[in-house]
Amino acid sequence: MTLILDRRVALLAALLAPAAARAQGAGDYPNRPIRLVVPWPPGGPIDLASRPIAQHMQATLGQPVVIENRAGANGTIGAAHVAQAAPDGYTLLVASPGTVSIHPLARGPAGYDPLKLYAPVTQLVSSPSVLVVRKDLPANTLAELVALAKAQPGKLTYGSAGPASINHLSAATLAARAGIELLHVPYQGAAPMINDLIAGRIDMGFMGISVALPLIRNGQARGIAVGNARRATALPDLPTVAETYPGFQADNWYAILAPAGTPAPILEKLRKAAVAAVEDPQVSQILRNGGTEPAPSESPAAASAMFLEDLERWREAVRAAGLRSD
Repeated sequence: MTLILDRRVALLAALLAPAAARAQGAGDYPNRPIRLVVPWPPGGPIDLASRPIAQHMQATLGQPVVIENRAGANGTIGAAHVAQAAPDGYTLLVASPGTVSIHPLARGPAGYDPLKLYAPVTQLVSSPSVLVVRKDLPANTLAELVALAKAQPGKLTYGSAGPASINHLSAATLAARAGIELLHVPYQGAAPMINDLIAGRIDMGFMGISVALPLIRNGQARGIAVGNARRATALPDLPTVAETYPGFQADNWYAILAPAGTPAPILEKLRKAAVAAVEDPQVSQILRNGGTEPAPSESPAAASAMFLEDLERWREAVRAAGLRSD
């Protein structure tokens, strides 16, 4: 146990450590292959979304853009590797909130600032979340669900892929906003949580739309609300949580980040290549088929603003879930 804790501390220290190397000017960038680090195993949703984007960027930039899977420790191994890389535009991270915001906030200092570690290039996609309930729960709307929870304090259960996961914090935030008490049931990943929801062993859970859609369409579960700020294209008749609780937002996203200190001309060149990729009709269709919506940033500065806004939202969610008291 001590060894495991020591390793986690070491990983966190690496993630919070600033990159030591200095970048050179943009020059003839790129003149060699670019590594796009995916901090999860091959075959997962981030990996599958990254591959067509990398292929299109390669054609635009004229150099290989190679996917490198560095999985482990909830994505922090790959994230720490990129944070410590030379800020020269040749080592990039495909990031998501869990990797660079939620897990560091839950385990690190309250003043954690990812912009000291990374220079955002662009958001790539937004992945809507959906609040799904078991098919026989006597609630068809968010208002009915809240009323049911208030009538049975602490009795309704919600599942998650584990403590400090997005679906954990989304439900905890909803409970805080609605003034209801829900019982958290953490699982070792999303698959067992979904199985128990279908079987009726838990009452509800937030999940990505690519997972929620088949359950809803097959009648295995019922959609209650969308966690995004806007209604989802695939579920246009399903209201958002924000329509009842303004400002609520619990969507996932993928973005490309570079090590802090990467020169602005390189960031802009990378952004243009990535934006061209997600806006390509063939690539965007692949992304939509995987349950994500293309959402490129207008500039690296806009990506940074999104990053900071999202960080503050998850900081509040971490507090609402009782994961940190500071």
